[in-house]
Amino acid sequence: MEQISYKLEVFEGPMDLLLHLISKHKLNIYDIPILTLVEQYTDYVKRMQEEDMYVASAFLEMAARLVYIKTVSLLPVYEEAEKLKQELTGELIEYRDCKQMAQKLAEQTEGFDRFVREPTQVEADPTYTRLHEPSELFRAYLRAAGKRLRKLPPPVEAFRGIVATKIVSVESKIRSIYQTLRSGGRKQRFYRLFSGAQSRSDLVATFLAVLELAKSKKVRIDGDGKSADVELLTDDFGDFGSKEWG
Repeated sequence: MEQISYKLEVFEGPMDLLLHLISKHKLNIYDIPILTLVEQYTDYVKRMQEEDMYVASAFLEMAARLVYIKTVSLLPVYEEAEKLKQELTGELIEYRDCKQMAQKLAEQTEGFDRFVREPTQVEADPTYTRLHEPSELFRAYLRAAGKRLRKLPPPVEAFRGIVATKIVSVESKIRSIYQTLRSGGRKQRFYRLFSGAQSRSDLVATFLAVLELAKSKKVRIDGDGKSADVELLTDDFGDFGSKEWG
């Protein structure tokens, strides 16, 4: 897999990141190769976490959604995977079109607000009559003084509507898979490793754990799709307690 080597950029949201990856790797937006897109997206999110960048819950939700589509596509029943893929494609096309239209409108209106006219004498009462909250006045003062609002703690309103999501760690799933394989004769069907998943975060962590174990030759995967077998190759799991997988 091609590694992302460019300097990490800041994106407005997961859809913005997906469009960037599709454009960068010349993928067909009307027939998205989910396997490739999942690898590129999860790798980017992982790098954001390694760089100690703030990762919004929306990015993690999209990662879970992509992995779920990929997982379903590996199973014999493809109707659900195709439906999920079509929904994602429609959302991406709609987001892309809106973004392009906004850019065109911005280009067309550029300079419209620049004009010169003779000053108009306006007679008005200089008394300011509007009422403001003290916090609003304080922020206005800081703006006038040239201070950065980002140094202020965010207002309570900024946290409304945010749903706390329990994030399942990859390290915990590695230990779980190890115990499952040991107690199950050192070999299990691939799909059985996902049978106990209770959330999208759980599915993501399980999938990444299997990939990491296969990459480090702790397990071996034989076969394709639902019938694939995952076999335990070693009992040495001592190097999976690093901060990276915490």
